[in-house]
Amino acid sequence: MDVLDEKNNGAPPMEVDEHISVRDHEAFAAKHMPDLGHDVKDFAVYTWRLTNWKKLDKKLTSPEFECGGHKWRILLFPFGNSNAPPNDTVSVYLDYAEPKKSPEGWHACAQFALVVSNIYDPTVNTVSHAHHRFIAEECDWGFTRFSELRKLFNVQEGFSRPTIEDESADITVFVRVLDDPTGVLWHNFVNYDSKKETGYVGLKNQGATCYMNSLLQSLFCTRYFRRAVYQIPTEDDLPTESVSLALQRVFYHLQTSDQPVGTTELTKSFGWKSLDSFLQHDVQEFSRVLLDKLEVKMKGTKAEGAVAKLFVGKMKSYIKCVNVDYESSRVEDFNDIQLNVKGMKNLLESFKDYVAVETLDGENKYMAEGFGLQDAKKGIIFESFPPVLHLQLKRFEYDIQRDAMVKINDRHEFPFEIDLDEFLSPAADRSQPWIYKLHGVLVHSGDLHGGHYFALIKPDRETRWLKFDDDRVTPVTDKEVLEENYGGEPLNGIPPSLQRNQVRAMKRFTNAYMLVYIRESAIDEVLAPFKEEDTPAHLKRRLDEERLQIEAKKREREEQHLFLTAKVITDETFSRYEGFDLASFDEKNWPPSELPTFRVLKQETYSTFKSRVAKHFNHPENAIRLWVLVNRQNKTVRPDTHIPENEPTLTVEVIRNNMAARQNDLRLYLDVIPDPTKPDPPPQSIMIFLKHFDTSKQSLFGIGKVWVVRTAKVADLVPLINERMLWTPGTPLKLYEEIKPGMIELMKPKLSLAQSEIQDGDVICFQVDLPEKEIHDLESQGLYSNPVQFYDFLQNRVLINFRPKFDEPDHSHPEFSLVLSKKHNYDIMSSKVGERLGHDPIKLRFTTTHATNGTSKAVLKRSLNQSIAEIMAPNYVSSSASIILYEKLDVSIVELETKRSLKVIWTGIHNKEEATHSFLLPKTSMVHDLADHLSKLVTLTSGGTGKIRVFEISKDGKTQKEFTGSEMIGNIPDPVELYAEEIPREELEADDSDKVIGVFHFSKDLSRTHGVPFKFVVKRGEKFVDTKKRLQSRIGVSDKEIAKYRFALIQVSTFKQPSYIEDDDTIYEHQFAPEDVLGLDHVDKSGKARAGVGEKAIVIRG
Repeated sequence: MDVLDEKNNGAPPMEVDEHISVRDHEAFAAKHMPDLGHDVKDFAVYTWRLTNWKKLDKKLTSPEFECGGHKWRILLFPFGNSNAPPNDTVSVYLDYAEPKKSPEGWHACAQFALVVSNIYDPTVNTVSHAHHRFIAEECDWGFTRFSELRKLFNVQEGFSRPTIEDESADITVFVRVLDDPTGVLWHNFVNYDSKKETGYVGLKNQGATCYMNSLLQSLFCTRYFRRAVYQIPTEDDLPTESVSLALQRVFYHLQTSDQPVGTTELTKSFGWKSLDSFLQHDVQEFSRVLLDKLEVKMKGTKAEGAVAKLFVGKMKSYIKCVNVDYESSRVEDFNDIQLNVKGMKNLLESFKDYVAVETLDGENKYMAEGFGLQDAKKGIIFESFPPVLHLQLKRFEYDIQRDAMVKINDRHEFPFEIDLDEFLSPAADRSQPWIYKLHGVLVHSGDLHGGHYFALIKPDRETRWLKFDDDRVTPVTDKEVLEENYGGEPLNGIPPSLQRNQVRAMKRFTNAYMLVYIRESAIDEVLAPFKEEDTPAHLKRRLDEERLQIEAKKREREEQHLFLTAKVITDETFSRYEGFDLASFDEKNWPPSELPTFRVLKQETYSTFKSRVAKHFNHPENAIRLWVLVNRQNKTVRPDTHIPENEPTLTVEVIRNNMAARQNDLRLYLDVIPDPTKPDPPPQSIMIFLKHFDTSKQSLFGIGKVWVVRTAKVADLVPLINERMLWTPGTPLKLYEEIKPGMIELMKPKLSLAQSEIQDGDVICFQVDLPEKEIHDLESQGLYSNPVQFYDFLQNRVLINFRPKFDEPDHSHPEFSLVLSKKHNYDIMSSKVGERLGHDPIKLRFTTTHATNGTSKAVLKRSLNQSIAEIMAPNYVSSSASIILYEKLDVSIVELETKRSLKVIWTGIHNKEEATHSFLLPKTSMVHDLADHLSKLVTLTSGGTGKIRVFEISKDGKTQKEFTGSEMIGNIPDPVELYAEEIPREELEADDSDKVIGVFHFSKDLSRTHGVPFKFVVKRGEKFVDTKKRLQSRIGVSDKEIAKYRFALIQVSTFKQPSYIEDDDTIYEHQFAPEDVLGLDHVDKSGKARAGVGEKAIVIRG
């Protein structure tokens, strides 16, 4: 067997000789049934002897046996139960004996091995093992192709006799019934009900926001916080605009719903579009921004101070001299603590590392005020920890070798209980012990570029640990909370259950990245049971009303097939309608007419429906008749026949099917009878609808209908119309028949209506006959002189929505709609928009949009003067209105098409955003030309260098990206934010011994950059106390202000927390890598916060 040898090359030799007897139960089970890492509730072995194998029935069951409080039996198909040729294989299963007699919802988790063995020599056997959750739907489990029959009847290699000998064999089953403390071991989660099983529901996953779901569940289970959120007044808020209300609603749904809860409303209230939710921000940043936002909303309410009370502790950073009595320190608040994982065995070690004391001695002595250079100890000590402690484990760090962020999957243990007393300053309040209990574990599974997030939470002292995994909540064991989330190599080398022979230990990519501990003495207050009155009544009322509306809508949808919609055209709607036919229904470029609409049961009789319509329009029933509109073959929709009044059983559905086929809804015309005593129209007459084209108003509206006998001449309509319009008798008119769009024909007055092929429901349009001069005047003004031209406009009209491109719509940049013709061109469009905005049309620029989402697509070139049809051309999405974005320019678009418009923010000599200057320069100009133009607009320092630097800011907000000056401005990619500053003399005159470094502004967190970065000269041997004075004069701030600043060296290589600089440090001695910068940590007063490293900072708007 060469193949076997090759296969085992380098592996342990096959245990060919070691055949264990099936009767040695413990040893056999140990060999063939791997430990799955679950406690064994019961173990049983049952053997069933079979003889006369070839005469056995096709299907057999063994007697029952008991294990773990359940009854079991073996199910055997001696000649197979598969689609294989009969008599080829043996199929054998473990069968749950009495599923029907077991209590509803029963289950049993069993690991088992099925063995066929020789009755004379039990070491000759064939075995297979498996594990399964036995439930009513899956009450047997095993092996359809357990073995080929011929292999059982013949001697196999390594054995001295066949498994089935003398047509007899023993079939043995080994069963371990395992403990299932959570009730969900090996659950397939089909029809799983989180609420029923745990009392909690999950949150739907909206994209890459699972850490948000984890954090929200953790905050929801922090009941004191939930109460505080409920106390924010939100009665008058809109959920998609108010974070407080949206969060209240999510919490209320989590509290009351039995289905997973959506978070779309909440992310909308943050002002996030879907893309933002997919940008995977980290949980710490998200948590901070959300809590800051809520804290602001809680001001002045009952909940004021709740966030600080729950989550904020105090820490002191100090430098204490060893030999003299001098200490410099500052106390700061913290919301969370970031702990190192790398190189730390457990949480206690991480805390010790956090407060580790650094000795400042030798060349690194501390300059103590009044004492000169001194040996000193530098470190951090905690003054207090908050009741709810959020610990961020630093699983994501920068790797210098790879020049990238990596995930650290090292093993890092954390306990259910931790005493933090040793990390507190001697002066801390110790009236209650500082013992903390684990309440939540937020877990990330996967690598840096994605993966999956879930949370493990213990909602209170009594409830067991639960796993909140998006839309599913399940109970978990203690091992699943701790051991499985430490990371690193699995202990005891249990291979994953499905890969039973995989000995190589898998590195664990699933581990905790945030821990929530609650101080034991505060648990009863923080997790106090929720009472009815804790939920605001207005929220309950509002959501109950919404639920009723949703249920009603759902019912309406479910019953939709029983109803149809009836739309009714009246003389009043006709008189307000401008377009083809009597109303607009399915036009591509025009919205449908708003008509009175009825939802009618299909089985409702016509008489009931008619009385509803009569009542709605305040007419006696006998004063109306309803006509059915039909789709004529020429694509028009016209009244055809009126509904018969004398059929009592006629239903609305029959009317629709028989009188208006090919329509989903019923379209009707309400015909009001002037004299109910004479309900029938005059014999041989037809109903004609009239429209008036008014040249002075450039309008075309319905003016009702007339009954005329068929034999009447077309000219006989003129006196009727003059009378109806209250015009002088004899006013000359021109009449046109509206045959269909694109076919409007002048009628011949002498022909009869019958000869003109006029029938019920036809539309005739009239206008006053104008003298040639008036016609000429109208046309010279670009106006329509007859209905044919106007109908052509109607046929080509489109509704275009105009929106400002960069500004939120407001009074000076409104959002508005215009009706234009597809035949109009760019110039007509710009002049109409200019007229609407009161802005010179030549100074407008337009951008088309994507029909699917309204985002900008391409800037329209005026020089092409395209038609509206071309501008809208590839608009395959049939929307009733297109969107075009506009910009008001300060310059003519003609110039703009050859020039580049740029804005430059001037920061002067003192790094202050002083003003923004706009330029319009030929695209071929260089950046140094731009600087020359700028120098004429700004005031440079007298005696200064007179030189200007133009630069961009790097994506992370930390450094300048300087232009050389010879770049062509037309080649600078758009959009661009340009800055310019005066180059200080100190920098220009710096010699080889000076270092020029980058400096930037941030607030507390490195990702919260603000202001504009600048360049600064560092001098050899200068103590930082003097460097600081030069920095102060460089940025022009007062002594009072600079005292609030902290200064830090930011090393890109370590990507660690900033290392803060003391007055006696000499930063010149730091080996500056090109990206290393100096950070000024101070409060952002500019209001121009910038985004973090290479990604948008999280902003929550509502």
